[in-house]
Amino acid sequence: MKRFRFLGLFALIGISFPIQAGSGSGNGFCDIKNTAFQASETLTYKVFYTVVGAYFGAGEATFSSKIERLNNKPVYHIIGEGKTYSFYDGIFKVRDKYETYVDTATFQPYRFVRNVNEGTYKKYEQVEFNKTTNAAVTNDGVYKVPECVQDVLSAIYYARNIEWDKYKTGDKITFSLFLDKEVFEMYIRYLGKETVKTKYGKFRAIKFKPLLIKGTIFEGGEKMTVWVSDDKNHIPLRVESPISVGSVKVDMISYRNLRHTLSSLIDVR
Repeated sequence: MKRFRFLGLFALIGISFPIQAGSGSGNGFCDIKNTAFQASETLTYKVFYTVVGAYFGAGEATFSSKIERLNNKPVYHIIGEGKTYSFYDGIFKVRDKYETYVDTATFQPYRFVRNVNEGTYKKYEQVEFNKTTNAAVTNDGVYKVPECVQDVLSAIYYARNIEWDKYKTGDKITFSLFLDKEVFEMYIRYLGKETVKTKYGKFRAIKFKPLLIKGTIFEGGEKMTVWVSDDKNHIPLRVESPISVGSVKVDMISYRNLRHTLSSLIDVR
């Protein structure tokens, strides 16, 4: 059983951890160009847990990006950090940091770093993706991967560049993800467009569901729902899902340096 805890949840903001994909109309996550974000963007989210119908804020996660060079190539260095609030630390303290280094031209990841500190559980993992041999070199060995593969953080930003208007309600968008020495053939199901009210405000949104692996936190099946802004930024706005005890809701609470105007915003709270 994999330990999908706090920031693991945020991998759900764009994708989560789906199981084997069926047939669909996806493009295998190849050949997408970044038009959704710029290197100086920062997004912040608040995590709410609910038990017996009452929501309370447990922590925050922040996603940021910048341009760097890796192996003499320009890359997006994307960082996702999650932490619980101090009052919640006594229950279950989280200090997680995920990093990915993504080619600015092909949007394929070259390096993935996961530094997990959740209660008594700690894990450090570094993965180097060799695009010449289609291999993932990890702390524990070398694994064969598809030509077009994402890590759990790069997949979030890759998904933001999906051209949703090409899909019909119910379509599946498929891709491959490498995590914990395994390749997962994944999909998200497009559910159309609707208006969503969040802690930040009211938005026109794109709605979809990822298919989840049943694990220590999430239930299996298409239980999680994700809303992203219906504009050129495609920023995740809200995530909702039942978990093993209660449910969780994640809302965008602040942003900086978006690439485009947040034209999907209807009203600020």
